[in-house]
Amino acid sequence: MRADTKTRIALAVVLSAAISGTVAHAPALAQEPPTRSEQARGSVLDGSPPPVFPESITRDERGRATVRAIRLDEPLVVDGRLDESIYSDFRPFGDFVQVTPTAGAPSSERTDVWIGFDDTHIYVTCRCWDSAPPSAWVSNELRRDATGVRNNEHFGVMLDTFYDRRSGVMFYANPLGARSDYSVVDEGTTNRDWNPVWDVAGGVFDDGWILEMAIPFKSLRYNAGPDRMWGIQIRRSIRHKNEWTYLNPVPAFMAGPQALNRVSAAGTVVGLDLPPAGSNIELKPYAIGGLTTDRVSTPPVSNDATGDVGLDFKYGLTSNLTADVTLNTDFAQVEVDEQQVNLTRFSLFFPEKRDFFLEGRGVFEFGQGGSGGFRPGRGGRFGRGGGDTPTLFYSRRIGLDRGAVIPIRAGGRVTGKVGPFSVGAINIQAGADDGADVRATNYTVLRLKRDVLERSSIGALFTNRSVAISGDGTSRTYGLDGSFAFFESLEMGAYWARTESPELQGDDESWQAALSYEGDKYGATVSYLEVGESFNPEVGFLRRSDFAKSSGSLRFSPRPVSLESVRKLTWEVGVDHFADGRSALESRRQSARFEIEMENSDQISVERVHEFERIDEAFAISSDLDIMPGRYSFESQRLTYQSGPQRPISANLSYQWGDFYDGSIRALTVNEGRIVVSNHLSLEPGVSVNWLDLPRGESTQAVFLLRADYAFTPRMFVSSLFQYNEAEGTLSSNLRFRWEYAPGSELFLVWTDERDTGPRGSGLRTRGLVIKATRLLRY
Repeated sequence: MRADTKTRIALAVVLSAAISGTVAHAPALAQEPPTRSEQARGSVLDGSPPPVFPESITRDERGRATVRAIRLDEPLVVDGRLDESIYSDFRPFGDFVQVTPTAGAPSSERTDVWIGFDDTHIYVTCRCWDSAPPSAWVSNELRRDATGVRNNEHFGVMLDTFYDRRSGVMFYANPLGARSDYSVVDEGTTNRDWNPVWDVAGGVFDDGWILEMAIPFKSLRYNAGPDRMWGIQIRRSIRHKNEWTYLNPVPAFMAGPQALNRVSAAGTVVGLDLPPAGSNIELKPYAIGGLTTDRVSTPPVSNDATGDVGLDFKYGLTSNLTADVTLNTDFAQVEVDEQQVNLTRFSLFFPEKRDFFLEGRGVFEFGQGGSGGFRPGRGGRFGRGGGDTPTLFYSRRIGLDRGAVIPIRAGGRVTGKVGPFSVGAINIQAGADDGADVRATNYTVLRLKRDVLERSSIGALFTNRSVAISGDGTSRTYGLDGSFAFFESLEMGAYWARTESPELQGDDESWQAALSYEGDKYGATVSYLEVGESFNPEVGFLRRSDFAKSSGSLRFSPRPVSLESVRKLTWEVGVDHFADGRSALESRRQSARFEIEMENSDQISVERVHEFERIDEAFAISSDLDIMPGRYSFESQRLTYQSGPQRPISANLSYQWGDFYDGSIRALTVNEGRIVVSNHLSLEPGVSVNWLDLPRGESTQAVFLLRADYAFTPRMFVSSLFQYNEAEGTLSSNLRFRWEYAPGSELFLVWTDERDTGPRGSGLRTRGLVIKATRLLRY
């Protein structure tokens, strides 16, 4: 090896160690590669290392690893076989650490890792040893981005390409080569709909399995130059043991897959000679054609043939600032919403599924608290959206209106970082829809966040809707927020926001302050939230208004060593107190929960809830049953069993019984169900049945769904969703065929159908057939 190369490596390692405070643990300089005769004495697959080899990993006093990337003269052939010279010339690194079942203990199985790169790709390879036979491995998912990949044996890597200890991109795959990827911003919200171009292949050997990953530099954002450093975390799931292991130690309370998102716990990969990012231009044109029948529209439509074209354009403004433009946007390939039962007086929240709005959404999250995505409490009380905390930017307000699809003519988005600032800007022009009585509207969203301290930030948000819903004129929202993370488990968050809406004056502000301690054994949260009577974020989601909410919870979660089959016990109590604008009690919820987490990952819990509701105006819970004005105090219980998701048959089952206002309720729920028929075919059933018995009558509210997925290959699958809503008397189906015929280029075939089955009539309501093709062009 040339002396100047040795010097560069040494300087990079010393610099990395100095940053982490561990110069004394810097790895030794690389030695000359072994000769062929020396290589012959060691085998890639028998686990014995070559006799002459440089150390490839060091650790600081916190256990964080510094590893060296290997420069390759030729690209790796990604085929799941370790037959290139890198695997015999360089010893792998490993020594993974458990986060569960025993935090801090060495992994029960050996994992060997190589990281290499050339002028176009970074390569990550693992050799996962396993003492169990292949028949015991959990490996039964082929679809890209399916939840089943995470619940299989798998190997994954997180890359912090700007080495800011806050945000990263994640890639993981199972032994079958099924892949998944996502990004995380400020250790908070994950964007699982980020779909970069990359390649992976799996393989097996006598004592385990192999993965080879090839990630193009064009799929990443980074600062180019020689001897660069990235943050790196690596995860291996030994799913048949319910064991999660990591290259770098992570907090014990993050037991499971979520620890990969703790970017600040990552180690460092050094020695990367990164090519110039170039212009990174991506063009993705599409063409679409279809037939539509709609018998409930005015006038009715039957087999109406349509066709269109459009374009998505992406351009790297800088190494960490990206512009996206969409023209004549179409979302025909998106799966339909899952139907929900609503037994409250508030609106339902449906998640966003459209690609354009999903990509980069983490930048626009507001008021979610600390860098870990502050979510104190249980039951979604402070989650991403849909809870009592207002969502200031809810992208489903754009292009959708009361079930109608509103055309999006054009839109642009800029996201990324400029120094310590995270920036996001969206401008969308939506067209008019005379049938839905919707005028052409322009939407603007601006977001700015400034990194402070190690894992904290402060920021501002602005939204504008050119045609307000509340009256003539525009609607605007302004907000300031801060999130602060201290130590491993303490987080604080606060926000203030104000809206301007025509014909709504005064009491138009909202604010919140919250504190959360989430340790492994103990947890506590406290928060206060106010929402004014005229607070009206028209590009957001508001569940309820004119209230002040005080909340708190306490948790105790020991890990009993005397109970071999039990991993963790949890006792938790919580209270939510709602007062209206006159400080009079409006709602109160008190809960107590006990949960047992088993070593096999099954969970059993029982919860008792006492509720108070003051109802000022009657509201309907079915077509013929109302809750009348009055003051109600009622109690109920819920028993839940969640089987381990790695099982061939798994589900979350719950049964609720007790009082409901001035009557009673029994409710059976089945969600997150999955039946693995084969590596190619899986079924996902869901049930929600509520039996209500009130003085004014009885009612049954039920929704049944079945999702069936068949994967031909990791790049081609068919997915179907069948739903029956008993209360609405509707039966719907949605079938989607997706084929990624070239990296980033896709062909979709989509069928939708909805029919009446209730007393109001029977027969077809709507039906559609769509074929859509996209082509990714990269420059």
